[in-house]
Amino acid sequence: MASEEELFANVDALLEEEPQLPHPAERARLREAAGVTQARLAQALKTTTQTVKNYENGRSEPKSPRLEAYQRLLRGWAEKYPAHSAPAPDVPHQPESRKTLGSPPGPEETERESAAPTRAPAAPEHNAPRRPAPSPRRPAPRTLRQPVADARFPHGPLAVLDGDGSAYGVGGIVLDCPAVSVPELVEWTLRESGLGAPRLHRNGKDSDPLIVLTAAAAVKLGLPERLEGHEQRRTLRLPDDHPVVKQVTKAKWQLTQRGFGPWARIYRKAHGTQRQCVQLALLSWDALDERSWPGLADMEPADIARVLGVYAQRVITPRGSTAVSGLELMTALRPPTRAVRDETTGNWIPGHNPGSLGTEPMDPAPPEATPEHPVVVNSGWQGGFLDEEAYQWVRDVDLLTDEECHLPYAVGLDLNTAFLAAAARLTVGLSAPDHFRAPQFNPKIPGSWLVDLSHVELDPRLPSPFTPTGERPAGPAWYQTHTVAYAQELGYNVQPLEAYLRRETGAYLDPWHDRLKAAYLDTLADLGVTRDLDDNAFLAAMERHKDADPALTAVLAAIKATVKGGIGKLRERPQGRHYKEGERWPALERPTWRPDIRAAVISKARVNMHRKLLNMSRMTGLYPLAVLSDCVVYPSPGPSPLDFLPYAASGKPQPGGFRLGPSPGMAKLEGVQEMLWAVDLMEKGLNPARHVKGGDAVLDEGE
Repeated sequence: MASEEELFANVDALLEEEPQLPHPAERARLREAAGVTQARLAQALKTTTQTVKNYENGRSEPKSPRLEAYQRLLRGWAEKYPAHSAPAPDVPHQPESRKTLGSPPGPEETERESAAPTRAPAAPEHNAPRRPAPSPRRPAPRTLRQPVADARFPHGPLAVLDGDGSAYGVGGIVLDCPAVSVPELVEWTLRESGLGAPRLHRNGKDSDPLIVLTAAAAVKLGLPERLEGHEQRRTLRLPDDHPVVKQVTKAKWQLTQRGFGPWARIYRKAHGTQRQCVQLALLSWDALDERSWPGLADMEPADIARVLGVYAQRVITPRGSTAVSGLELMTALRPPTRAVRDETTGNWIPGHNPGSLGTEPMDPAPPEATPEHPVVVNSGWQGGFLDEEAYQWVRDVDLLTDEECHLPYAVGLDLNTAFLAAAARLTVGLSAPDHFRAPQFNPKIPGSWLVDLSHVELDPRLPSPFTPTGERPAGPAWYQTHTVAYAQELGYNVQPLEAYLRRETGAYLDPWHDRLKAAYLDTLADLGVTRDLDDNAFLAAMERHKDADPALTAVLAAIKATVKGGIGKLRERPQGRHYKEGERWPALERPTWRPDIRAAVISKARVNMHRKLLNMSRMTGLYPLAVLSDCVVYPSPGPSPLDFLPYAASGKPQPGGFRLGPSPGMAKLEGVQEMLWAVDLMEKGLNPARHVKGGDAVLDEGE
């Protein structure tokens, strides 16, 4: 039995330890009692308001020297404003019982946890998750739809590792990671972390765990904080003789052909059905592009985990850029193979999954390819190419009326995820193209048609629906099925000269569209933009939605970038200065290198835009000033689209034209400053998609 002297020595040691921060709820109480706002406290601590919010809802903790300053402030406030009763103790929380991946638990859940503490799943003691209890002062946000729990991945799909060994997961959990090298991190992730995500389709594969490294974590693991030097920046990867690359190789792990870059995939050959693969993303190497993930680089690790966790739940665990993730989502939802029984042996073997693109790459028809593609170079093709691109059109100034010139406003309407809307119920080819001469046009067969549409006469105040420049075609050209079908819809006769058509067809993008549409609408709803709002309330909600929650705003931007980037990746061009024309480039080895599918999406989106423009002119007599991609600018007597959009006597929007709303394909008010800048670039002969931040360059080549 311990002596009195030993017991007193242990107690004295506890008294001499650095005092810990009070419960998150108490931190908020003390600040409010002192009459200090979160913004003012953030200014005093030299941090952001969002970080202070995180301190007070338990999603992150300050580090030295900010920790000591915050402790001193809270101690002073505690002496001035003592609590009437002690705050609830901070108790461990069982990861499976978390309420959402996108936000902390609400007050009712906090009370339930305090009353009945639970233990985390069995794991090594150093890996037990920590979860600071959230503040009961914060109202519970809208509950996200919970996926079915998978006991194999109790801690979610990913974690953000900081320099102190704290790995921040979804739902606010924090794991202790003891790794001090990249091989140790990989081993810990696969054997102890409990990270990963179940497959999205029964014939698919589970998502590999993702570890996001902060700059401090990268340095701790022996990696440079940033890639320096011309060669490393040009290739965006470590050289093969870097010590970390040698460590990985020595531990019998492998890197993909892309090497150790911002997104590094480290793996060993699978044992049976058990995959051994970990994805690393380095924040300080610009793995999460500011254009696709706005504001993410400035967030605390816990908030980064929240953003990526919501994206992983609603879309897919990130596998690279949003463009890469968009392409991976197509494959995850339409796996190329399924289990089939071999009639000779009775064994189950991989077989083709109907409706998918299969496992082998497929060469396009010459007019669907790019000029440097081997199909074109080796055949000497001179017959022209598809030019199915988004609109870049400005109305000739001579076609403006005096009345239009005197209107005081130009109002921009942006279609929500227009290319996603075009992917809905879109029939595309699944087999190789076959060549036909003088075929009868059939709008139900996807393919490329050589047809003369120069005889189609439309109002010059509208862009031509057949060219991205909006100019009238000069003669025969190649068009995708939707473009030719629209000419027929307008009442004109079409006589194709040639065609490359596909016999096997299907709605390949349907599950991709449905999942991304649900993710987009759910995230908008979390930001206060719901489908039950009237037009006035919708415009008001859209005006303030970006200020509601920076984390969910970043998720929304990433979802939109996933749509455009995924479509762009279907026709990824060769990259690197060593490429020679006529050679195959890596993207061609993917079954998802399908420029014809990309052309079908963009053709349908452009036709949809023209149909709305035409209906608007018939209903209101209004004609656009310019159209850039999915945004159109109209002259207006007032600053709101409500000043010129057509409404029935009942107050309901007229069908056929532009309608306001959050759904894909519906319109929202868009600032015209960037649009007018793009118009100026177009008049100078420049491509706005390559100059406008957040433009549609990804639709040209992918990332």
